[in-house]
Amino acid sequence: MIMNRNMDGYWYVVQIYTGHEKKVKLSLDNMITREELQDEILQVNVPETEVVEVKDSQRKVSVRPSYPGYVLINTTHELGPHVDSQIGQKSWALIQETPGVMNFLGPPAHPSPLSPEDVEAMLQMSTEEEEVPPTPLVEYEVGDKVKVINGPFSGFPGEIEEVDMVHHRLRLSISLFGRSTSVDLGMLEVEQLN
Repeated sequence: MIMNRNMDGYWYVVQIYTGHEKKVKLSLDNMITREELQDEILQVNVPETEVVEVKDSQRKVSVRPSYPGYVLINTTHELGPHVDSQIGQKSWALIQETPGVMNFLGPPAHPSPLSPEDVEAMLQMSTEEEEVPPTPLVEYEVGDKVKVINGPFSGFPGEIEEVDMVHHRLRLSISLFGRSTSVDLGMLEVEQLN
């Protein structure tokens, strides 16, 4: 997912209640507008990842926070009660008082900004030419029982012999005509058996 690539200023990680990422982002965006802090707090970012689930033989792509329980905040000035800038102190206090916000990452009352390298990694900066395939949500393990839901072996049960998370592939052992046969399939071509 492509994010705003502004690397200027200071970037902070703020810990929030897990599952409240969008709600906190909306609250912070509203507070920034209400307090006219658009020139100070440049953006509130919730990095997201596409995940794929297979339910009832249907493939469903959904978007989930990459770092549940955290948001990234980009500011013009350094934040915290210890800084010389009044706007940095005010912004820190307003963020801290936002419902759902627990605290900034770093020592208490002295938030630590991220390095540009860490920000880039967290924002998952990719270009449109380098589209990353969605990550399957289901994690498979050797020995798991699955059913093939796509292709010529559709409907056959199998047992996982090997898992390749890098290429999102599985090697299954499927019984064909009474003989065990190894088959290489994509993770989205099977579903787990209960």
